[in-house]
Amino acid sequence: MAAGSVSPGAAERLLRRDRAILLAALAILALLAWLYTVSGVGMNMSALEMTSMPGMGDMADMYAPVGWSLRYAVLIFLMWWVMMIAMMLPSVSPTVLLYGALLRRGGSAGRVPAISAVFLLGYLAIWAVFSALAGTAQWGLEAAGLVSPGMMTLTGSAPGALLLIAAGLFQFTPLKSACLHHCRSPAEFLTRRRRPGLSGAFVMGAEHGAYCVACCWFLMALLFVGGIMNLYWIVGLTAFVAIERLTPFGEVVSRVAGAALVLWGGALLAGLL
Repeated sequence: MAAGSVSPGAAERLLRRDRAILLAALAILALLAWLYTVSGVGMNMSALEMTSMPGMGDMADMYAPVGWSLRYAVLIFLMWWVMMIAMMLPSVSPTVLLYGALLRRGGSAGRVPAISAVFLLGYLAIWAVFSALAGTAQWGLEAAGLVSPGMMTLTGSAPGALLLIAAGLFQFTPLKSACLHHCRSPAEFLTRRRRPGLSGAFVMGAEHGAYCVACCWFLMALLFVGGIMNLYWIVGLTAFVAIERLTPFGEVVSRVAGAALVLWGGALLAGLL
């Protein structure tokens, strides 16, 4: 064996070590994000209290409008961003692990954790942009009286029904199909669009995140229907996104869910629910 070369057994051990490091880091980040989300840092109530509150739509008028100071705007942004981190990490983790394995086999063995972390940072940076836009939309909807400031949910059934129908129809669009195909085929993306170095890793992560946001933004908008801090909706959407991306029948589930959303919204508009 040539000097400096690594035996197949040693290479496999290094791959397992890298995988263990990345898994531990992802698990810790996910745990911290979920703890932040559940506790509702800076909010009037925790997510647990929001979720257990009965009749959220009926109680919306009980809460006085919230003044949007700079501090409150930052808290809202962090609420959205950390919530997105918690919701998306289960789906993106296999891609990060695959990227780490490709780095190990491609000559960047000594920097696998660092480069993988930068890739994830680029991915999460795009979700930060989404979170800023979502917080801005929340501010605008509250100002228009369409979202309850206290309960963070749409105040009427008609807007919620229209949003459900729009989200359902989006599941059948070419944009959704193209972005979902990208998210379900990370190996193709990582091999074809590979860029060297830390800056390349950040750009790749950001590009992957852009596809991810384009695939899921309408689904995340449904949090305005069930309540932005409603844990049932948060956990349900997290599970649905994971099924869409990680299971063999994800594309079928995506379309079935789209039809269900359209029917749900239609039933609400017709006064059947």
